[in-house]
Amino acid sequence: MPLVTQHEAVQVTLQTDQVKDIPCGTNGGVMINFEKIEVVNRLHKDYVYETLLNYGVQYDCIWIYDKIHHEINKFCSSHSLQQVYIDAFDQIDEKLKGALQRDCIRYAPGIEIISVHATKPTIPDSIRRNFEQLEEERIKVLIAIEKQKIAEKEADTMKKMAVSGAEKMASVSEKDSARKQQEIVDQMITWLVRRVWQMLKENQICTRLMGRVWQMLRRGRI
Repeated sequence: MPLVTQHEAVQVTLQTDQVKDIPCGTNGGVMINFEKIEVVNRLHKDYVYETLLNYGVQYDCIWIYDKIHHEINKFCSSHSLQQVYIDAFDQIDEKLKGALQRDCIRYAPGIEIISVHATKPTIPDSIRRNFEQLEEERIKVLIAIEKQKIAEKEADTMKKMAVSGAEKMASVSEKDSARKQQEIVDQMITWLVRRVWQMLKENQICTRLMGRVWQMLRRGRI
């Protein structure tokens, strides 16, 4: 009897599973639909036999496809439409990846979840238009805030420039004042030097005259 009666090809390199058309309801009762969620995963070759033995060739149906449906519905049911569609949408990928990997580590350790990417869910047209209007208003507010920040920065820059200019003018004024004071001091010193020199000259003249008078007295001319 043949030892092998059936065989299946099992991929052990990176593969991307696409889970499509996932309906879910928010905690407010609004029904939305995720058109596609991509899960990049890999089955480690050392765990191929164990994984197939426990879960069969379609192991990814249990741990990826069905699990994605379950986790998306759990996430939506605990969040509002605002959170799912806008506020917490950027958290969905990591939350799904974490939930899938935790169960795989516990029950199917050969499956590694590399990444998860969810597309934006589709919502009823009337609600979508409201969200689009809200998003437009939010963008306008953000633009206004940024313009205000720019205006404040420009005002602050102008204020700093004005203060710097005033300080420079004050510094120049102080320098001019100091220079003028120094000029006055220099003039006084010059005048004093000249005056002293003049007095010395006058003193020398007086000394010479006194000397001549004294000589004349000694000679009996006076």
